Amino acid sequence: MKKIEAIIKPFKLDDVKDALHEVGVSGLTVVEVKGFGRQKGHTELYRGAEYVIDFLPKVKVEVVVEDGLVENVIEAIENAARTGRIGDGKIFVLDVHQAIRIRTGDRGADAI
Repeated sequence: MKKIEAIIKPFKLDDVKDALHEVGVSGLTVVEVKGFGRQKGHTELYRGAEYVIDFLPKVKVEVVVEDGLVENVIEAIENAARTGRIGDGKIFVLDVHQAIRIRTGDRGADAI
């Protein structure tokens, strides 16, 4: 099993959710986060004073899938989240050694 984490622009969340549903992902976790990379941030003017906004709002989408779905999930996220502009985000793939469904005690692929 793999855990796929994607940091995306907030307005792309619905597109990514729909794309993941189409490739067979049955559940996901979404977290509102802030961060910066090459996008760096920007300066805003508020009541005549300039403020540097270092951390930009992003959304982190997390899914755990069986190994056979990994490439389809990555492709779905890439296509749905891409705008072609700086700050589109990143995708990380991590190994998951065990998954347990608390309610039933199911383990491994049965738990996801």
